[in-house]
Amino acid sequence: MPITPLGIAYDHAVGTDGLPIVLIHAGVADRRMWDPQWQTLSDQHDVVRLDLRGFGESTAPPEGSLSHVDDVLSTLSHLGVGHCHLVGSSLGAGVAVEVTLTAPKLVRSLLLCPPGGSLLAELTDDLKAFFTAERTALAVGDVDAAVEANIASWVVGPGREASQVDAGFQNFVRRMQRQAFEVSASWPDVDEAELDPPALDRLGEIAAPTLVLVGGHDLTTTRNSADRLCEGLDEVRRVDWPDVAHLPSLEQPERFLALLLDWTADPRSASADAEDSGPPDTDEFRKIVRST
Repeated sequence: MPITPLGIAYDHAVGTDGLPIVLIHAGVADRRMWDPQWQTLSDQHDVVRLDLRGFGESTAPPEGSLSHVDDVLSTLSHLGVGHCHLVGSSLGAGVAVEVTLTAPKLVRSLLLCPPGGSLLAELTDDLKAFFTAERTALAVGDVDAAVEANIASWVVGPGREASQVDAGFQNFVRRMQRQAFEVSASWPDVDEAELDPPALDRLGEIAAPTLVLVGGHDLTTTRNSADRLCEGLDEVRRVDWPDVAHLPSLEQPERFLALLLDWTADPRSASADAEDSGPPDTDEFRKIVRST
């Protein structure tokens, strides 16, 4: 297992086709969530995936405050990556945007699939219900119930029953989420560094073309975040997949791979297949002219 001097586990496939693609996982997962796309990407591209600290095999607690941004930047520096496409899922999407704001020259494009983490601004009823279920379970040491709260909210999602979602997909996320709980339970209390001002207040600073992917069975708070990003970014495109929840890259892996390859080939001219898109007005690549 490769690991940086600061304790971040990663995989790096050195290819020759285009800029490196850097994959940052969701908070209910770890770097294994990119397994369905990894072989194809690593056969053709320079590609990096890493475990954020506290997930997967990045088990060492931080020295000082926890900063996913610093950990990502130090990992890419360790690997000699000076320019890349950033792909982030949920928590990883928030980290990707914060990395872009911290080191703007590093990032050629952003793929947020979907937005989450520090990009969530609204405590919607469905997000509040999830927090209550997870925290109540963890307060009494019921890790199984806490895992199931995550599966219900982020894997199954509103408007579906668990029986409608592939059982293997659910179990894969269960294993990753349980491991994250086990890692965090072994840590002392740590503070988490926060960007100041927060990312959502600084979207106008981002010049990198951005693609936002949202599932129809995702939480209202995620759709709200996507709306805010599309209003605040200068160069943005949104794609809606009505038949997935919060983890489209795992739920529809081949479809996602095609979207990712199309996007990273040329973010300013990529065009999504019609069947992968939301309503026509959200499927068109567009620049949002911001008032000053």
